[in-house]
Amino acid sequence: MRVSFAATRVAALTLAIALLAGCASNDTNNADDDEYADIAERELYEQARSALDGGRYATATEKLEALDTRYPFGVHAEQAQLELIYAYYENSEWEAARAAASRFIRLHPDHSQVDYAYYLRGLAAWQAGRFSLERLRLIDISKRDLGASRDAYQDFRELIQRYPQSEYVADAQQRIVYLRDILARHELHVADYYLRKGAYLAAVERGRWVVENYPESNATRDALATMVEGYLGLEMRDRAKETLAVLIENAPDHDQLDGRRFQPKYVSMHTALN
Repeated sequence: MRVSFAATRVAALTLAIALLAGCASNDTNNADDDEYADIAERELYEQARSALDGGRYATATEKLEALDTRYPFGVHAEQAQLELIYAYYENSEWEAARAAASRFIRLHPDHSQVDYAYYLRGLAAWQAGRFSLERLRLIDISKRDLGASRDAYQDFRELIQRYPQSEYVADAQQRIVYLRDILARHELHVADYYLRKGAYLAAVERGRWVVENYPESNATRDALATMVEGYLGLEMRDRAKETLAVLIENAPDHDQLDGRRFQPKYVSMHTALN
């Protein structure tokens, strides 16, 4: 097969253009990579601090990331890693904030401000749970997937357990109270679904889980009522009576109680208990 000279020149020209484009791309990438090459650690840190103080969190994040990459063992390394968590948080990068906080905790477990990293990790999970929408009453967060909320609950609990004297404990405790109620209510939404579907054992288990894991929650009384009704559905009247006695003792004004008589929501009325 014969290939014309013109075709060969076209192919060579195409290859040359492609190579030039690749070189140009590499030059551009190298230029981007070298943006902070000639900036000393202290100057780069001061630029990052200036961006943070000015509320320019995206810029601060970029400079702190560069500082962390270029000077991982520098004078400002630990402080830059700590401030990077805050920059991510203020820039609404919740997962990045949590990852940076976890990294800081792992690398610097004895740092004097490690409690701050725990606190910010919890706050990032709190925000990821979109609690602002709950405050605006746009959604009922207890009906959503609460993975981030559970993370926040665990993070704040760990902060309190590890650093009970931390200045962040008071706020963490207040958030835990709210989180505990939200998580308990979520379990009860699931339990209510099980009752409606006749899955009484599953409903009882959900109610018991709330009582055992969130005993201080306002939802505990409803959890007891769920267990009573679930036991009735299972025709376990002795267990239902035992649980009813606990409900009457702790919540005599519960809306499913008429004096000492319990009115089920879903189980047949002939199983009403007193």
